[in-house]
Amino acid sequence: MIVKIVSFFLIGMAVLAMFGKLRYPGQKRLQSAKCPSCGRYRIGKGPCPCQKGKG
Repeated sequence: MIVKIVSFFLIGMAVLAMFGKLRYPGQKRLQSAKCPSCGRYRIGKGPCPCQKGKG
C-alpha cells in the first residue's frame, strides 16, 4: 500500500515538472515589460521611475 502511494506521488511530481517546463505564449512579452536596470514591471509606455531621475 505504501509503495502505491509513493509511486503515485512520484508520478504526480513528474507530471507537475513537465507542466512547469512549458513555455507560455505571452512569456516573452512579459519579460520585455520589465525594466532592465531595476527589474520592476513597467506600466504604460513611459520610462521606468528609476530612470526618471526621481529624488
